[in-house]
Amino acid sequence: MNDLILTFNTGSSTVKIGSFEWNGSSLHKSAKAGIDFAASPLSFHMERGKERLDLQLQSEASADIVSVLSEVFDKLSAHIDLTRIKAIGHRVVHGGDVFTGPALIDEGSIQAIDDLSAYAPLHQPKSLALIKAIHQLFPNILQTASFDTAFHRTMPDVNRRFAIPREMHDQGIKRYGFHGLSYQSIAQHFNELDPDLGRKKLVVAHLGSGASLCALREGKSVDTSMSFSTLDGIPMATRCGNLDAGVLLHLLSQQNMNADELTDMLYHRSGLLGVSGISGDCRDLLASEAPEAKQAIDLFTTRIAGEISRQATSLGGLDTIIFTAGIGEHQPEIRTHIARKLQWLGVELDGVANDKNAFRISTQSSKIAAFMLATDEEQVIAAETLTVLNQSSQ
Repeated sequence: MNDLILTFNTGSSTVKIGSFEWNGSSLHKSAKAGIDFAASPLSFHMERGKERLDLQLQSEASADIVSVLSEVFDKLSAHIDLTRIKAIGHRVVHGGDVFTGPALIDEGSIQAIDDLSAYAPLHQPKSLALIKAIHQLFPNILQTASFDTAFHRTMPDVNRRFAIPREMHDQGIKRYGFHGLSYQSIAQHFNELDPDLGRKKLVVAHLGSGASLCALREGKSVDTSMSFSTLDGIPMATRCGNLDAGVLLHLLSQQNMNADELTDMLYHRSGLLGVSGISGDCRDLLASEAPEAKQAIDLFTTRIAGEISRQATSLGGLDTIIFTAGIGEHQPEIRTHIARKLQWLGVELDGVANDKNAFRISTQSSKIAAFMLATDEEQVIAAETLTVLNQSSQ
């Protein structure tokens, strides 16, 4: 009987769960599920083949995470044989300079992850709480961690540094980069589909409610838009993206905002929502006739096009653009807006292919090829979980 690998991909308000069959030589995703912590009571969905389950949990958003997971595992057990679980792998946003790859969860790694919470205060504690809750429920099941920042350890020093005093860099204030598991997924999958193109100079646009871009050469990270925190880079659904540090000084000194107020504004009231005053969802903004909605879309796509151009400089040229994640995979109009702003670089989309969300969405004559490719962070987590298990057994 095949072993089972479960993966937990913890976001700011959701947890994506993957179930993978391991037959000793290959991994196959057999089911996926998710918990929406933004709903009250919490909502849960599960997909297995053609089977789809949508329901509300009895647990409220304020409930103890152990009781929430206990209810979730109870729902999963009706469809998945949980006695076959070999290990559980987690996405952890920040690995700092401590974790260069996946790691086995033990007391030492838990402490190291906790020590990095100051760098990712909105994400790290949630991952830790989930890890500890699962250990409480299943103390004998091994758990592993896969880190978003690890993929970007290949960035050259010039792209990791801020122009601040050297001692601050040495203390850990530097550009780390995020969405690494997504970029790793795209690099691996794209190379399988076309090894020749996979060796070229790529910019991958991971566009979702959280969004960033990454420049890749030979499948390795060279530069990325997110840096010290998940606030930097392009505007996002509710996050500001790149912002003059002088604005923060002004808000602190002239408007007497405190750290909590700044955090709320920067993470939850800015981005597409802040500019439009309508929504942080591109679908709502594209459907709106309000000038503020159009302005938000224009700002979003202009900043993305500008970041692609900047990363082309880091690469010394550009051969390919790949769009991925929720917006990148499913919203052709956003891709069209971005491509129009990059016509000067020679980007030319095939309108029919783009509207169909095809794999190649650029014309054959386009100087820079453009593709749409689905990301699968859970597959990467599952594969890394097996790697850690194999290493720990040697």
